[in-house]
Amino acid sequence: MLVEMKVRGLALDPVSNMPIIILRDEDDKRSLPIWVGIFEANAIALELEKIPTPRPMTHDLIKNILESLEVQVLKIVVTDLKDNTFFAVLHLKLGETEYTVDSRPSDAIALALRVAAPIFVEEEVFPKAGKMEVAKETTEPVKTDDPEQLREWLQNIKPEDFEKYNKA
Repeated sequence: MLVEMKVRGLALDPVSNMPIIILRDEDDKRSLPIWVGIFEANAIALELEKIPTPRPMTHDLIKNILESLEVQVLKIVVTDLKDNTFFAVLHLKLGETEYTVDSRPSDAIALALRVAAPIFVEEEVFPKAGKMEVAKETTEPVKTDDPEQLREWLQNIKPEDFEKYNKA
């Protein structure tokens, strides 16, 4: 089952200072944090803030190519979480034919924001993500047997609790 999500903002992980995309469902009952790199967060931040760039960025280029070819982005789906890595696919439509294309979630989300496509997460990703925690001395998420601390953090986190990511 797919759960529709919205980008509620970008935050900085308080431990690693790595950017996190905060996805939340429409009812604000579920959150999904996705740790991303600085460049990916910048691409998303530019679109969230509607900041124009002098030349097209990569996701703008992809949008322009798809529009030129009359390809519609139907939706993007975060499909899985394996070995601390999230996976996503783009659902595209050209004429009457639909295609799926593998993608990093950050790229899929950056594109979805640019073309106003809906963002979904597979139901089975949530329990896997509930076992994620950021390691105290690394920037990589790691699995833990006791996810209560992270669950509590996810239930109470608000994007405004963190400084918004800004490119220096």
